Amino acid sequence: MTNSFTSEISARICSHMNEDHQDAVLLYAQKFGSSANATAAKMLSIDAQGMNLTAEVSGESLPIRIEFDHTLKDAEDAHHTLIDMLKQPRVQE
Repeated sequence: MTNSFTSEISARICSHMNEDHQDAVLLYAQKFGSSANATAAKMLSIDAQGMNLTAEVSGESLPIRIEFDHTLKDAEDAHHTLIDMLKQPRVQE
């Protein structure tokens, strides 16, 4: 287990994703969080094992935990992993 994800790193990544990539966060909730009917989503935290989101589904706010396919090494690994995850659903559709 790694401690490379401090609360500051998590907050920075979440802020960036929520401000600049809201569509990506929604896609994570829909495709990886089994919330296909989600209309909005917000990234709450990220750690080496996964990310915590909240998604709006039918007027309710639901918590979602998405586990990564590997343990992230650092913030750069998180960046590449999040991008790779975005490519997966688009290829499958």
